[in-house]
Amino acid sequence: MINYLKPAVYIVGAGPGDPDLLTVKAQRLLAGADLVLFADSLVPQQILDICRPDAQVIGTATKTLDEIIGTIIEAVQSNKSVVRLHSGDVSLYSAIHEQIELLNASNIPFEIIPGVSAFQAAAAKLKVELTVPDLVQSIILTRVSGRTKVPNQEQLASLAAHQASLCLYLSARHVASAQNQLLQHYPPQTPVAICFRVGWPDEKIFIVPLEKMAESTHEQKLLRTTLYIISPALSPVSGRSHLYDAKYNHLFRVSTQ
Repeated sequence: MINYLKPAVYIVGAGPGDPDLLTVKAQRLLAGADLVLFADSLVPQQILDICRPDAQVIGTATKTLDEIIGTIIEAVQSNKSVVRLHSGDVSLYSAIHEQIELLNASNIPFEIIPGVSAFQAAAAKLKVELTVPDLVQSIILTRVSGRTKVPNQEQLASLAAHQASLCLYLSARHVASAQNQLLQHYPPQTPVAICFRVGWPDEKIFIVPLEKMAESTHEQKLLRTTLYIISPALSPVSGRSHLYDAKYNHLFRVSTQ
């Protein structure tokens, strides 16, 4: 039986591309919505197989913000439920802030449903933890300046000074500049995972030294949907958390040694 939804907008993170990485709630909303507006340049078609057979499905790659919001408002005011489907997790580089402002201004009810981000899916494919005891304990999510400017205090070179696990989004077109800034603080042999279309059928994930980051990107002709993970955690390392150490006391276990 189809689970019809109340009239509202559901802003949903579709994850990196693999339909199996949708949250259970995202699947339920897609299966019940009257209208699905999806970022068709970033969300694979197979995710839409979950939608109701009679649902209206509209790609938004060629539409303006005003066109998208106008369609949403008309649908909700006509007593319809709407899923606005974005790639990855909607808290990162999804441009939902301006949509939220316009929905609030029109008194349109909405809910936000998080998704798996590309950096999480890539780490899983690489079979690594990005926070290794005594090696690295911070993860930085950022991008380089392009058409969307990065604030001066967040320039890549200054963030690289932390030598944390750094996940670089939306930067393939500026990879040479990114590499130069990263080399100011990371050693040239620091491993970089180049992750293209994570979770899609044509996914590519490979590791190169930082000094080869730009060259490898250009050789593979990668321009869009590419994530870089720069991290000492990508090297063969050993280290144990205190959490499961027999000598470590905590709320749920007393030291046995």
